[in-house]
Amino acid sequence: MRKVALIVCTTLFASHTAYANVENGSFENWTAGVPESWTTIDSGISLTQSASQVKSGNSSAAISVNTGSQGSTDFRQSVNVVAGQPYSASVWVRHTEGGVKARLYVNGYRGYSTANLVNQWQQLSYSYTPSASGSIEVGLRFYDGSSFDGSEIVYVDDFEPNSDGGSAPSACNSNSGSFELVTDNYASETSWQITNSQSVVVASGSGYANNTGYSEVLCLDDASYVFTIDDSYGDGICCNVGMGQYSLVFNGVTLASGSDFASSESSSFTLGTTSGGGGNGGGSGGLSAYYASAQGLTGYSLKSSLYNIIKGHTSQGYGALWTFYNAHGRDQYYENDGSILDIYSENPSGSESYTYTAVSDQCGNYSGEGNCYNREHSFPRSWFGGAVEPMNSDVHHIFATDGYVNSKRGSYPFGEVGSATFTSSNGSRLGSAGAGSGFTGTVFEPIDEFKGDIARAYFYMATRYQNVIGNWQSNSTSSNAVLDGSSDRVFESWSLNLLKSWHQQDPVSQKELDRNEAAYSHQGNRNPFIDYSQFVSEIWGQ
Repeated sequence: MRKVALIVCTTLFASHTAYANVENGSFENWTAGVPESWTTIDSGISLTQSASQVKSGNSSAAISVNTGSQGSTDFRQSVNVVAGQPYSASVWVRHTEGGVKARLYVNGYRGYSTANLVNQWQQLSYSYTPSASGSIEVGLRFYDGSSFDGSEIVYVDDFEPNSDGGSAPSACNSNSGSFELVTDNYASETSWQITNSQSVVVASGSGYANNTGYSEVLCLDDASYVFTIDDSYGDGICCNVGMGQYSLVFNGVTLASGSDFASSESSSFTLGTTSGGGGNGGGSGGLSAYYASAQGLTGYSLKSSLYNIIKGHTSQGYGALWTFYNAHGRDQYYENDGSILDIYSENPSGSESYTYTAVSDQCGNYSGEGNCYNREHSFPRSWFGGAVEPMNSDVHHIFATDGYVNSKRGSYPFGEVGSATFTSSNGSRLGSAGAGSGFTGTVFEPIDEFKGDIARAYFYMATRYQNVIGNWQSNSTSSNAVLDGSSDRVFESWSLNLLKSWHQQDPVSQKELDRNEAAYSHQGNRNPFIDYSQFVSEIWGQ
């Protein structure tokens, strides 16, 4: 069936406690109609033991979803985890009508099932490494779709790792990951491989069954790789020949995903402390393969080298931003509730006054804050001449935000407000610039949690569009206030000092690292200042 080759990975086995074994993960044991050890079962679902649809063993859980209210469709249990021990959770689900989706929960909401893949088993999985020892919750939540008729049964079986017949996962001393695949009607045409920088195949798969879900466990050393998926007939795995899809996940980050391609699709990625997504590690003296041509450079020579690396990305179009936000713009860092992460309403230290559901709460019209979310060009599009590609759809600087607050910000420069005329629910402010800022005029100030995100988006724009940004200064009053008309320094002194300050005060977060990886998969280039934050000072000084 599957052919998988893995190298440079030491395999060990650990105790049940260290690997967070799920109790009764195979749903063999029931008491009074309830599966034993599953302690949190919401009111919107009901469970019965089934012997008719079983992935393995003698029984499964037949879950009846009886409500469209997602807040009452969870079932979970608590498991113990050990800090630093990789934990690969998986579960098999079988849809009967296609009106609801199942979503895996592993200390937060993770991936979704394919709802329209009915009457066959598919696997959901997630690799998780806890930063602290203790207990986490694992389980599932169910989401209604447009064809949901008010009641639907989903069968669930083999929640692993479990302590009732399932095997504990092996430890990976390097980078743990997985390749998730749902095949189409012609699965024999599908194959994939991962090669290292010497073009040696380190992982591969082929020989799949039609319309079936697979999960391959991977373990790779720190290095740079290329993932390639092939279809021998040349028509991809979606959407005229079934509803296939794939994703490659390492260390909890999706590095590649897709479905609709022709003969082949490839993605480059780097793992480990010298990786493209390595945050502050490395420096210009020890860069990943993606940035190899910038090795040893500083100043504007470094900036020009980075421009040549990240230019020429594949524009996906303005409408594709909605798809990106749906897949990669959810809150998995604060409330961890799966709502859209809106930087103008998110309250890092408490609950928000409103949240947005992906897709259904897209703008649309709005009359006030909390009505809908839209696409905020942190670097206003009037500054680069309007709806001009690729700037207009470049996801590295376009964030999901409340539509009304976005309209308040308009195309005003970012800055620090002295006297506010408007304050959003999370404390973002519009008003006159503070005394001593070097600028007199109206500015918009996000909360501290997102100032570094904005600064690094601006340094990205200054670098990615180095060939044209020198001509943007005169496009508007605000662009004239921020840009200096050059292609090297790019920013007026007051703005450059502000951006460097925000960059230093709000360091790169896991949220940014994850978003950068997703953007790389989405359009094919990275934000260098997220990967290597020291690039800012190496180009523009302290």
